[in-house]
Amino acid sequence: MSTAPKAVVFHTSTSSTELDCNDDDIVLITHSKSGANCVLQKFGAHVLSYQTAAGKPLIMLSKDAIMDGSAAIRGGIPLCFPQFGQPDKSFPQHGFLRRNKWTVVEGSEFDTDDAAGIKLELELKDVTVARGDGTWGNDTKLNCKCILTVSIDDKSMTNTLEMQNLGTEAFDFQVLLHTYYLVAMGKALDHELCNVKGFEGYMVDDKVSGETYTLGSDPVTIPDVIIDRVYTPPEGKIDLNLTIAAGVDNLVDLKANGDVDGTKVPVSGVVWNPHKIKAEAMGDFGSDQYNDMICVEPGLLNNVPQLKGGKTATFTQVMTSI
Repeated sequence: MSTAPKAVVFHTSTSSTELDCNDDDIVLITHSKSGANCVLQKFGAHVLSYQTAAGKPLIMLSKDAIMDGSAAIRGGIPLCFPQFGQPDKSFPQHGFLRRNKWTVVEGSEFDTDDAAGIKLELELKDVTVARGDGTWGNDTKLNCKCILTVSIDDKSMTNTLEMQNLGTEAFDFQVLLHTYYLVAMGKALDHELCNVKGFEGYMVDDKVSGETYTLGSDPVTIPDVIIDRVYTPPEGKIDLNLTIAAGVDNLVDLKANGDVDGTKVPVSGVVWNPHKIKAEAMGDFGSDQYNDMICVEPGLLNNVPQLKGGKTATFTQVMTSI
C-alpha cells in the first residue's frame, strides 16, 4: 500500500514540520518518477521547501515563520519585485509579490518522467498589500502581471519569474530571489563546510562595514558578525554560476540568468546571514537558526533596462544538488 505524499518543511537538518495538504493555500508538487517534492504557499507564491529524490532538503524555513498571511514568510524563497531593499521609499521593502496571495494558473500542473511543476500568477489589480502610495499606489498608471513557474526533478529545482508590463508606460524594476539554503548539521559558521565559490572578480558592496572592493580568489564565508553583501559582476560577465557548500555532504550548483525583452542582463548576487545579534532581534526567526542557513540571492539589480509597455522580462534560477 503506497503512502500519500506529505508536505514537509525543514527548519534544520533534524527539525521539520508537516503541513496540512488539505489546506487550500498549500501546494505540494511531487515528481512521481523520482520522489522529489516541493512545497509552496500561495501567499507570496512562496517556495517553502524542496527535497531531492535522495531525501536531501535544500531549502530552510524559519521555525517561527508567520504563515497566516499577516506578514512576509521568513525563509524559503521570498520573491522581491519591483525592488530589492527600498531604493524607492514610496512602497515597502522588497516590493509586493511576497505580501499577496497568488493564483494557480489553470491547467499548469504537470508531472512527466522528466519533471513536475506548476505555475502561479499575480496581477497588479489583485495586489491589496504593500503597494504604497507612490510609484505603485492605487492611482498609478503602471500595470503588470507576474507568473512564477516552479519545476523539479530528482536533484534540481528551477524557479522562473516572468514579469509582464500590461500597461503602456515603461517602468524601472529590480528582481531577486531571496533564497534561504538549509546548511546541513548547523555548520553555517564553519568556513570549510559553508562557503560560496564563483564570485571571484565581482565588485563587493558590504552593507555592514560600508566597504567596497573587488573580491579575490577566496570563497565567500560567514564572518563573526552579520553578513550582508552585494556582488556585482565585472564587465562581460552575464550569467551567475556558483557552487554553494551548505554543510556536511551538501553541495549545490546555482545558475541564474535574466533578460528584459530578450536582451540578457548581468546577474548580481547577495549573500546574507543575520548572525546571533540580529537573529535574536527578529521575532519570526529562531535565535539560533543563523547556524542553519545561508541566503544566496541572485537578482537583476544594476543597470536594468526599463520594461516597456507590452514587453516581458524573465529571471531564472536553477539549483542542483551535486
